[in-house]
Amino acid sequence: MTNVGMEHLHSIRVYYEDTDAGGVVYYSNYLRFAERARTEFLRDAGFDHIALMTERSLVFAVRRCEVDYFRPARLDDALQICTRSLKTTGASFWLEQLVKREGATLVGIKIQLVCLNRNSRPVRLPENLRLALNLKIS
Repeated sequence: MTNVGMEHLHSIRVYYEDTDAGGVVYYSNYLRFAERARTEFLRDAGFDHIALMTERSLVFAVRRCEVDYFRPARLDDALQICTRSLKTTGASFWLEQLVKREGATLVGIKIQLVCLNRNSRPVRLPENLRLALNLKIS
């Protein structure tokens, strides 16, 4: 996992459990890969999910997700998930995540996350998170 300019990169290897009987990654597993990369993106920006939950009673939930599948990934492929911030609003933020193999984009994901309190009500993003995300917007 590294930060390169405005992109956060997270590496993943495709395991047998990620594939169908033909050795091709099952379509919903790309969302799992992206979730892991988002967690590391936020952690590397200084925002740990556990700390946000315990200290501020905040969680993130997916509000919207758009996925484009261009090429399949296969068993044992080394993939990189490139994450970058696109936009922040009062209580939510948009990210773009590209699943790549050797530089070629296999899957493109645009996802909106909303910040919620312990009662599952939308609340404003913490100012320090908004600033960190805005710094990552290219």
